[in-house]
Amino acid sequence: MKNVKSINPVLFCGFIFCILNFTLFTSCKVEYKFQDITIPDSIRTVKINFIENHGQYINPQFSPQLTDRLKQKIVNQTRLNQTNLDEKADWIIDGEVTEYYQSTSGITSSNGKSQTSINRLNVTVKITKREPNKDPKDYIVTRQYDFGANQSLQTAEARLMDEMVRNLVDEIFNSLFSGWSE
Repeated sequence: MKNVKSINPVLFCGFIFCILNFTLFTSCKVEYKFQDITIPDSIRTVKINFIENHGQYINPQFSPQLTDRLKQKIVNQTRLNQTNLDEKADWIIDGEVTEYYQSTSGITSSNGKSQTSINRLNVTVKITKREPNKDPKDYIVTRQYDFGANQSLQTAEARLMDEMVRNLVDEIFNSLFSGWSE
């Protein structure tokens, strides 16, 4: 009887797995992307109009920061060039804050008395993407931000502003460019 060397089954399975993955994914040209941005080739320029605040409460810093951060993200993370002229824009992006208000989110009871424990800042932004010869496409983004009842709205806004703007811009960007909602 001949002396046969055994092969480690774990290494053998790993080797086969690697070969199959290489063969399947290189021949099929499967491509993975962390961020999937969908922009038709014909779209080269974008005009981003100021996002007006038409909410019940108006924070004078919110709309300018939201508009500026959205412009920065689009210019930095897409191949689109920004323009200030409607006639030179392939896409025109309009926006408005439709809701910006405080509500009660949590109530505690002590000695038979109810008391607010958590407040919530509710923000809704409507974005409209317009392009020539197509119907406008609307995107609605809503976020809520909780804060302690012992804080004033202005104190909470100062603390939450960067997070609010960042989260809303990320969601608006994904709605406009991911193709998930198309």
